[in-house]
Amino acid sequence: MALTLQELNAASPAEALALLDGVYEHSPWIAAHALAERPFRSLAHLKHALASAVRNAPAEAQLALIRAHPELAGKAMVSKALTAESTHEQSTAGLTDCSPDEFARIQKLNQDYNARFGFPFIVAVRGPRGTGLTRSQIIETFARRLENHPDFERAEALRNIHRIAEIRLADKFDAHPKLGNDVWDWHESLARHSDPGYAEQGQLTVTYLTDAHRACAQRISHWMRDCGFDEVEVDAVGNVVGRYHGDTPGAKALLTGSHYDTVRNGGKYDGRLGIFVPMACVRELHRAGKRLPFAIEVVGFAEEEGQRYKATFLGSGALIGHFNPAWLEQQDADGISMRACMEGAGLCIADIPKLQRDPARYLGFVEVHIEQGPVLNELDLPLGVVTSINGSLRYVGEFMGMACHAGTTPMDRRSDAAAGAAELLLYVEQRAAQDGDSVGTVGVLQVPNGSINVVPGRCQFSLDLRAPNDAQRDALGTDVLGELAAIAARRGLQYRIEESMRAAAAPSAPVWQQRWERAVESLGVPVYRIPSGAGHDAMKLHEVMPQAMLFVRGENAGISHNPLESTTNDDMELAVQAFSHVLHQLAEASA
Repeated sequence: MALTLQELNAASPAEALALLDGVYEHSPWIAAHALAERPFRSLAHLKHALASAVRNAPAEAQLALIRAHPELAGKAMVSKALTAESTHEQSTAGLTDCSPDEFARIQKLNQDYNARFGFPFIVAVRGPRGTGLTRSQIIETFARRLENHPDFERAEALRNIHRIAEIRLADKFDAHPKLGNDVWDWHESLARHSDPGYAEQGQLTVTYLTDAHRACAQRISHWMRDCGFDEVEVDAVGNVVGRYHGDTPGAKALLTGSHYDTVRNGGKYDGRLGIFVPMACVRELHRAGKRLPFAIEVVGFAEEEGQRYKATFLGSGALIGHFNPAWLEQQDADGISMRACMEGAGLCIADIPKLQRDPARYLGFVEVHIEQGPVLNELDLPLGVVTSINGSLRYVGEFMGMACHAGTTPMDRRSDAAAGAAELLLYVEQRAAQDGDSVGTVGVLQVPNGSINVVPGRCQFSLDLRAPNDAQRDALGTDVLGELAAIAARRGLQYRIEESMRAAAAPSAPVWQQRWERAVESLGVPVYRIPSGAGHDAMKLHEVMPQAMLFVRGENAGISHNPLESTTNDDMELAVQAFSHVLHQLAEASA
């Protein structure tokens, strides 16, 4: 019989401890600490209390927890000495059926890993969907993580232990994330479509209006119809638009969505999560035969990444009247113009101006997005409320010194352009860190025609500066440019610098941010406020209507724009629940 929160909350301390036995391997102290937070308002609240007990424990206790876990396909499995939970998990992943070569490979990895880190390799073998990683996925992860820094790997081991505990709790409570599983499955199915040259290598790349891109649009359209949307269309720039009518004709609409294109060799969840979460909510409304006092318009934006053409935010920009006709003459790497591409896809270019939305007919815009960073992952938090999308400045520049012989030119007589750029890079790192939430990056650093025995006479560089508000961004830019001039003067260098982009910050509308905060709080997890360092479609809609975003934790240290990008079915489930709560708040406010 499934455990209930009511039962756990009402139990004596000893009984409650017994009920949670086995959630964390051979470590009852974790449950003992967490139970002090009773009563638990939700399963998410319980999970966070358990993770916090580990987080606040001494390092020695954390290390003991890691060492309490058995090796994968190790001696304990062979001798049948695993706990019932570990036996089930390792057998689900097929580790009990390893081939001789696989078994030998894992044993060698176990040996190398223990020698490097001093504790066993821990991975949640049931994976982010809960149905089990394959043996090849486990071995690949094992080999990859063997290269990590010891401090990072220790934290990664604990994060995997929390995931193991989360799945074990789902089994105890029979609380499996059905909506999260559906959202997960939509992502997996859509990821089967990838551009030529990448699909053959098992890599995900979907760029504007390729065959794979158009297949994605068709697939999303079909799913929207299956979910019960009243109207579904692919518009004049390739956006997939689904509309679920309100309970009265002419009611305003909530606008939501994100993009379905990807970077090259990217991840499955960037953008697409923001399409599928509201789709799941609409489907549940439709199944219940329920209409709200407002319509829901979900848009799968056709282009956000700017990969095929230099037209970033093309999809969302079209909705606010920011489609630039000059883009039509751009050509991709194969010489195909955007105009020819759009006409070949059957899009009506003449209808693009008609896509502009009237803000008066909308309540606002909300977007769910994977965090694309490590913060939520490190804090063991499933959701974060976005306070602002960072404003940014980009520059391209060059230091010019004097190329000369590396062996005959004394150190105090050099005008080394690369050394100037290196000094600037270190200053950017130090200056951005002063603000706490500013970031600065020198992503391009290049010595044209450089030689191993020549002091660099030129060094080209880029600057990417971001901050949560424009004043902070501008102060960062002013200081960096001032130091650039000072470095040049000290080192006897010339320089050129050109601003290539300036994007305003997009602070969340306070009322809408508070709606997300109430939604997260209702789930029983702490409200964590976080700025977005990445750009999103919400930046464009921000120009004409109030907007606010919700971040969902990413796995693998939150990596994004990478095949390792991932999140879990449980976190997706919470995102759906949070979105549904926002809908409920809006419905109450409209009543």
